[in-house]
Parts: sequence; C-alpha cells; structure tokens
Amino acid sequence: MLNHITIMGRLTRDPELRRTGSGVAVASFTVAVDRDFGGRDGGERETDFIDCVAWRQTGEFVSKYFTKGSMIVVSGRLQIRNWNDKDGNKRRSAEVVADNVYFGESKRSAESNSSYGGNAYGGNSYGGSSYSAPAPAPSYGGYSAPASAPASDFAMLEDDDAQLPF
Repeated sequence: MLNHITIMGRLTRDPELRRTGSGVAVASFTVAVDRDFGGRDGGERETDFIDCVAWRQTGEFVSKYFTKGSMIVVSGRLQIRNWNDKDGNKRRSAEVVADNVYFGESKRSAESNSSYGGNAYGGNSYGGSSYSAPAPAPSYGGYSAPASAPASDFAMLEDDDAQLPF
C-alpha cells in the first residue's frame, strides 16, 4: 500500500512547537493550499486549509525557520485520527504527518514579498537527519539557480517526433 502526499502552500499562523512528556518535539501548523481550478462557474479558486504535524528534528526545523505567510512544501503521509468531542460524539480528523519539509521560495523572493517574514533560505530542505535540495517549483516561486549557474547539458529538440529516441 502507498500513502504519500505532497502539498505546497502558505502557513496560516506561526507553527506551534510543543514537547511530549518524554521530551519529543512536535510542531503543529496549518497550510493554506489553493486548488488548481476555479468553481463551476469559472469563479475564484477555492482554498483548502490542511492541518500538518512534524515530529522531532523536522518539527524543530519548522518551528525555527517558518512563520505565518511562509511558502512551505510538506511531503509525508495522510493520517486519519478518531476522537471524541466534549459531548461524547465520535469525530474524525485528517492531517499530514510531515516526513520532509522544504522552503517553497527563495530568501530573495521572500524578502521582496511584504506579507512574508523572510526567514527562509530557498533550496534547502530538512527531512530526518540529512539536507537535500528540493525539486524546484518555478511556477510557485520555488528555488531558482543563481544567474551564474553553468549551462544545461540538455539540447532542445525540434517538434519533429522522428528525433525522439523512443
């Protein structure tokens, strides 16, 4: 079975860092994710507000480097929790348990956006105990290479399908 989810959006509030009784860090936060399409009448796009939780070093990382309005990419698994409310009614909640968290925009982009705190460093990620670069998402303001980056080893092909190797 496969349970994997990746979302990209902006934090609706500063992450809340708590610790369990045994001292394990856990950060809770909500990500506002715009849908890729508008309503039936072509109106405004709707936004989903997705609850997320990050444990241990990942939770500490989120709490330290992300603030309200930060663009964030969360990769993890979807978890459904059953619980009882104060009236004894059974309830269900869905949340993303973060395995990896990435910055969704470069520091340069973040600083130029007046509604953003600007303490993210583009292109870095934290998942477990190692750092790696996320896949860029240029259409959403993701990390872009500096202008002095070396030229690509890829060559553009003409529209003629006969040149394709498969």
